[in-house]
Amino acid sequence: MSAAGTTPVRASQVRSWAAESDVLVVGNGCAGASASIEAARAGADVLVVDAAGGWGGASAMAGGSLYLGGGTPLQKACGVADSQEAMYAFLKAATGPDPDEAKLALYCEGSLEHYDWLVACGVPFTPRLWNEPSWEAPSGYGLMYTGGENTHFFAGIAPPAPRGHIPHMEGKRPGERSAGWMLMKHLVATAERAGVRTRYDTRTARLVVDDGRVVGAEVVSFGERSFLRARQGVVLATGGFAANRAMLAQHAPRVLGNFLIGTDHDDGRGIRMGQAAGAAVRHMEAAQTSFPADPALLCRALLLDAHGRRFITEDAYPGQVGQAALFRQDRQVFLLYDEAAAEEVRHAGGYVAEATWVSDDLAELEEAMGIAPGVLAGTVETYDTHARQGRDPLFHKSARWLRPLTPPYGVLDLRGAMFGVFTLGGLHTSARGEVLNLEGEPIPGLFAAGRTTSGIPAWGYCSGTSLGDATFFGRRAGRSAAG
Repeated sequence: MSAAGTTPVRASQVRSWAAESDVLVVGNGCAGASASIEAARAGADVLVVDAAGGWGGASAMAGGSLYLGGGTPLQKACGVADSQEAMYAFLKAATGPDPDEAKLALYCEGSLEHYDWLVACGVPFTPRLWNEPSWEAPSGYGLMYTGGENTHFFAGIAPPAPRGHIPHMEGKRPGERSAGWMLMKHLVATAERAGVRTRYDTRTARLVVDDGRVVGAEVVSFGERSFLRARQGVVLATGGFAANRAMLAQHAPRVLGNFLIGTDHDDGRGIRMGQAAGAAVRHMEAAQTSFPADPALLCRALLLDAHGRRFITEDAYPGQVGQAALFRQDRQVFLLYDEAAAEEVRHAGGYVAEATWVSDDLAELEEAMGIAPGVLAGTVETYDTHARQGRDPLFHKSARWLRPLTPPYGVLDLRGAMFGVFTLGGLHTSARGEVLNLEGEPIPGLFAAGRTTSGIPAWGYCSGTSLGDATFFGRRAGRSAAG
């Protein structure tokens, strides 16, 4: 849609309101649900609208990890020691450059209380630590490392601790119905008990303003347009913009050509409505990318650039590896491993794709890969020599994964492979959830949370910072909107 399609409507042009509430929440993923709960608990009459036919959005499709720490009851039950200071130091390094330090400090300070809030909403956690590299922990595990906290670089910044808190769910189907669905189930039930009203199949088209204040929204439901009044505030929680090709081309062109992690409703509409009302945006070029190979294989392999050289430690957080491969290598990468690595991954229940090439001869693989003679052989020789000594002086991979590779070798050609992506940039907001204009001042009556905003993950990312950030600051946006 054109920018004109999001131009706010003047309140004087509204002939009648189809419905009224104190707080109107746009979107019913985890940010919107959390906002609606807290707004209702603050005494506001709350109406939630969502363009989809039901609750959840991208949140319900997610693995469900929430990034929490500082010594939560779950961490303690798993024998994990952690501190607020260590959590802050790690996140400041991992989510940068240019993280919002005020939000980050508040998030770390409030992590223990937020965990208790989630539990009070009925979200279940199993006190069992999963300590294997994977995108998601299997059922029965409630805690795991989700940001590379225990890798060389970050372990030198802060004492490492697993902080990925995963709601318990049996019979997970990753990408379809995983722990994110369980999180949403309990948040929506809590909102319903708090008296929140909900309308689905209702797309928000434009905001309504009155003398600079946001007072409602124009919505479309089954082709019928109407206006909803918000006496105290509107909360935008409509997700990111990875499903909007035009916005990607404008802000994050390297993300084009990959597949969306989320839903078709992640079209940036909430961001554009906010901008049309005068909002500033931050980090619109940033995106999270999932690496297109099992993390259990990645840490046991060599990740190579287009010339056959390593460029990052393979046991880093897979999202960090994905960002490095996409943004620094333009997806021109190979994965080299041996049969022992593949067997270990299969034995652990992981997935190993069929190798593009298999050979005992590295020179033959160099020719197949189209790289200069001797480069791949030199990379492998250097790695194997140091692995025999239990060290990796070039990239500091953990000794847990170090061992010389044994032929035959397998190579996965990942040049141009599809990466899973979602955007991280969005509306500039205060720690209270107020949407800020270009001068850094709040736009009266307008609030936002979740991937509609630029939150905790400024550029870098850790699994769990989306759902953690969205629920934490969604709560604050809801309370602020309720006055």
